[in-house]
Amino acid sequence: MTGINYRDVLTRKEPEKSLVHGFKRHVGRNNAGRITVRHKGTGHKRLYRVVSFSYDKKDIPAKVVSVEYDPNRTSFIALVAYADGEKRYVLAGHEMGVEKSVIQSEKADPKPGNALPIGKLVPGTFVYNIELKPGGGGKLVRSGGSSAEVLAQEGEHTTIKLPSREVRKVSSRSWATVGSLSNEEHVFVTIGKAGRSRWLGIRPTVRGSAMNPVDHPYGGGEGRQMRGTRRPKNLWGRGTRGVKTRDKKKYSRRFIISRRKK
Repeated sequence: MTGINYRDVLTRKEPEKSLVHGFKRHVGRNNAGRITVRHKGTGHKRLYRVVSFSYDKKDIPAKVVSVEYDPNRTSFIALVAYADGEKRYVLAGHEMGVEKSVIQSEKADPKPGNALPIGKLVPGTFVYNIELKPGGGGKLVRSGGSSAEVLAQEGEHTTIKLPSREVRKVSSRSWATVGSLSNEEHVFVTIGKAGRSRWLGIRPTVRGSAMNPVDHPYGGGEGRQMRGTRRPKNLWGRGTRGVKTRDKKKYSRRFIISRRKK
C-alpha cells in the first residue's frame, strides 16, 4: 500500500466554510433507485467543495491563499482571493503556490496558472481545464497530473493533443489555463487493501468465470475454465476489448483528427 505525503504540498486542513456544502452521492443509482453503474457504494462521507471551472472573472487579478485537498477529484484545489473581494476554489496547477498571482485575461502572460483564449497560445504550450465551447466552462483535462499540448493554430480552430493521445480541434475562442495539474503522483498510488477501496466508494468486482451460466456468458464448468466464447463479452453479451462505442453520428466527430490509441 502506498500513498502521497500531502504535508509537502497542502497548506491548509479545513476548507473555506462558505464554499462547501453537504451532498448525497448517487453511488451508481438512477432517479428510480436502480443500479445503472455497478461496483459503487458506501465510502467515506464527503463535503462538496464548490470549484469554479468557468472563466467569467476576466481582467481581475487574484492571489492564491491556500492549496487544499479535495476528496471529490484527483487533483488539488487552490483557494484564490480576487481583488474585488470574492474568493473561489479553482483547480490547482503544478506550480501554483501560496501568494502566487494569477489572472484571467486576453492580455495575460502565458505563465502557469494564468488563463487566456487557447488561440493566443503558441504551439508546444501545455494547458488544462479547456473549454469545448467558448463560455461553456472547462470540460477537458481536469484530472490530477494531466495536461494537453497545443499543436497548431488553424484559423478559427486550435489543434490540441489530449492526455489520451487523441488529437482534436477546439475553438480558438475557448479559454484554458496554462500549465499542468497538480498531484501528478496520483497514478503511482497503490490501494493495497480491500478496505481502502471501500473508503473510496468502490465495491468488489466478481469475475465472470466465477459465476453460474445463468449469470454470465463465462460462467459454469468444473474448476477453472477458459471463457468458451470466440469474442470477449460482458455480462449482457456485448463485445468488449477493442469494440468502438462512440456514436458514429455524434456532432463533435468532425473535430477529432486522430482517435485515442488502444
